[in-house]
Amino acid sequence: MLTRIDHIGIACHDLEATVEFYKATYGFTDVHFEVNEEQGVREAMLKINETGDGAASYLQLIQPLTEDSAVGKWLAKNGEGVHHIAFGTDGTVADEAAGIADKGVRVLYGEPRKGSLGSLINFLHPKDCHGVLTELVQKR
Repeated sequence: MLTRIDHIGIACHDLEATVEFYKATYGFTDVHFEVNEEQGVREAMLKINETGDGAASYLQLIQPLTEDSAVGKWLAKNGEGVHHIAFGTDGTVADEAAGIADKGVRVLYGEPRKGSLGSLINFLHPKDCHGVLTELVQKR
């Protein structure tokens, strides 16, 4: 079952400047920086708050490593802004993705992949989700 908004992903050109904006403007704290070669991004996870299930809600800032990465292409086409929304599950991403696929929504990866902070993730096709790239996240 999906239990929370895990994070909202925001694509940006300059990770450090964007982190500083969110810290100075909203008081969010930088919790984690990481490079995800498989996804082709540098990222920062900024904690917004704790949730009732022991996890937290985050803002994920993502900067492409290269212009030809998926996020790089998206950023060139759309500019900076909301890239995706991620929902956390109290089960496994594999089970959640299979259940959603049974409802006719395309799942982007055959198997879950490594996400931020050691999580497991998968994405749902935006054309099947009313134009929103949707990520599923298994607790870290």
